[in-house]
Amino acid sequence: MIADFDIQRIPKVSTLVDLLEYWAIQQPTKTAYTFLKDGETEELSLNYYELNRKAKAIAAQLQGLKATGERVLLLYPSGLEFIAAFLGCLYAGAIAVPVYPPRRNQKMSRLQGIVADAQAKLALTTTSLVSNIENWFSQDSELAKLKCVSTDNIASHMTFDWQKPDLNQDTLAFLQYTSGSTGMPKGVMVTHGNLLHNEQMIQTACEHGEKTIFVGWLPLFHDMGLIGNILQPLYIGRNCILMSPEAFIQKPVRWLLAISRYRATISGGPNFAYELCIHQITPEERNSLDLSSWEIAFNGAEPIRAQTLEKFATTFAECGFRKSAFYPCYGMAETTLFVSGGIKTAPPIIESFDKAALEQNQAIAKAGLETQTLVGCGRAWLDEKIAIANPESLTSCANGQVGEIWVSSKSVAKGYWNQPEQTEQTFRGYLTDTNEGPFLRTGDLGFLLNGELFVTGRIKDLIIIRGRNYYPQDIELTVEQSHPALRLGCGAAFSIAIDGEEQLVVAQEVKRQFFSNLNGDEIVAAIRQAVSQQHQLRVYGVVLLKTGSLPKTSSGKIKRQGCRACFVAGELLEVYRWLDNFREQPTSKESFSKTTETKELSWLAIDIKIGIVSRLAKQLGISPAAINPRQPFSYYGLSSIQFINIATDLENWLGISIPPDRLFDSPSIEALAHEITQMLNR
Repeated sequence: MIADFDIQRIPKVSTLVDLLEYWAIQQPTKTAYTFLKDGETEELSLNYYELNRKAKAIAAQLQGLKATGERVLLLYPSGLEFIAAFLGCLYAGAIAVPVYPPRRNQKMSRLQGIVADAQAKLALTTTSLVSNIENWFSQDSELAKLKCVSTDNIASHMTFDWQKPDLNQDTLAFLQYTSGSTGMPKGVMVTHGNLLHNEQMIQTACEHGEKTIFVGWLPLFHDMGLIGNILQPLYIGRNCILMSPEAFIQKPVRWLLAISRYRATISGGPNFAYELCIHQITPEERNSLDLSSWEIAFNGAEPIRAQTLEKFATTFAECGFRKSAFYPCYGMAETTLFVSGGIKTAPPIIESFDKAALEQNQAIAKAGLETQTLVGCGRAWLDEKIAIANPESLTSCANGQVGEIWVSSKSVAKGYWNQPEQTEQTFRGYLTDTNEGPFLRTGDLGFLLNGELFVTGRIKDLIIIRGRNYYPQDIELTVEQSHPALRLGCGAAFSIAIDGEEQLVVAQEVKRQFFSNLNGDEIVAAIRQAVSQQHQLRVYGVVLLKTGSLPKTSSGKIKRQGCRACFVAGELLEVYRWLDNFREQPTSKESFSKTTETKELSWLAIDIKIGIVSRLAKQLGISPAAINPRQPFSYYGLSSIQFINIATDLENWLGISIPPDRLFDSPSIEALAHEITQMLNR
């Protein structure tokens, strides 16, 4: 272990409650967390003493509501209140359920599914959100039963009412709902023991010590943000500087400026974060960066691209960034977070393999053409075992043979909440040739080469775009309900790689009676709007299929990977195809024209509308004439990042704050123009 850090300083405890109490006594005035309001300005900091008191006060409130052992929803924006509430749940012996607050105009089917599955009775939030949340919940009979409690106004003297619950390493700490299934949400049961073991693995692998400083922008309700940026600093008694994901995406340089300003040693995110920095940070902005303190730039949660590592290292070398700082890693909610990572001081392992051999499940190193370059994701740590298994025979795979990645360690969660069958299938894997087990079956494909783990793909159909997981059945349900011409249960959602980035494609059967007068443009527009509104995803491609032609198994299950392969090969029986072709769409009769403005808009509102339309058109790569300002933004199938980019552009133009949610919630572009006009006239 590194010389500047005494591992004995980390207490041998069985719960996170004991851990925070220890640090509150040992270093009460040391800053634990600092939140940058706009990604730049320090809004609030909490030291370990204050954090301990806030957690106890919230816990006392929960205990008064008899929440011990109950599931408690956490509905918070990014900020320190979420951290205090999460720890408050642990201090109360309640089971935290982190969920992002719903948006207005967004269906709450995922939240409804989580509440029903977790059987939650309470929801914690902030005073600024509580009235809106109660209003949204009142529209649903089940959500209306939830009692909403704001935690940022709980009196500090409540600390004295706190009673320490009976907790141990097997006590459930929280449920991490995997990002998304509305029909069958899965809550991963994470115990205090799981958390402490995973934090020990991270600390050991990354060699965190006295000089470690964290900077993070990842969502706190997501496992990478919660385990990596909140609980790892707490585990070693260090501090973390935080900003919201929106602040980073609006202006990626804020992330690197924070690393420079606070001399951070560790920070990271999914591959797309580094791509954003490459493409959006200007040479002038790079002149103000000093990344020489950055020792670990972790990259995980989505496929890691070798060319991204190379481009980022080259682009920011002048700022002091070292390519050896890159730390590719692999993990998932079912293992608490971290599974594998490399040696801190070693550069990332990047190898080229014979493409044809990989398709035959063999990893054979090869240079030149017809190769696939893969980035290694490190090795196992502590007492963990990573095995590669044949997913059909369940036997061990040899070195360099592709199979399913299986994991055994104390970090592997207990299973899925209230889902014994899925728990048995996923968390109870045994190798038939050695009887070793139980293993977690990850559903991911990969191979081990001299101890290094390489991830090659997924058995499961989970779609990962920009680091977020999407269940295809959720998107398929949204699609089939978007237009009456679409057949129920006859669609497939999958992703394909375009220029190194995963993009969403939908294949959907059309009802036979609609063939004679098929309006493909109308159906595609409905699909894109629905997917954007419900999932904040942009659809790259839509193929409408003949009735009964979608690839399915003999038992009627959708063959998503088979459908994907047929799409790539051009072998689907298509009646209409659309591929990100905004430029080819005909201009609507209601398209924007300055000579046909509605009389209700002032000239200022008209100018603002013109500005909004031009910025939307720029994001979509189309002519402003193709934009209908009477449609909502979601009609144009925007991704969450595009919403943020437009909002940032408008802020820079008008000099006022326009949160991305305002675009999402606005009933139309005209309505937003009118709303902004009123703001400017105040």
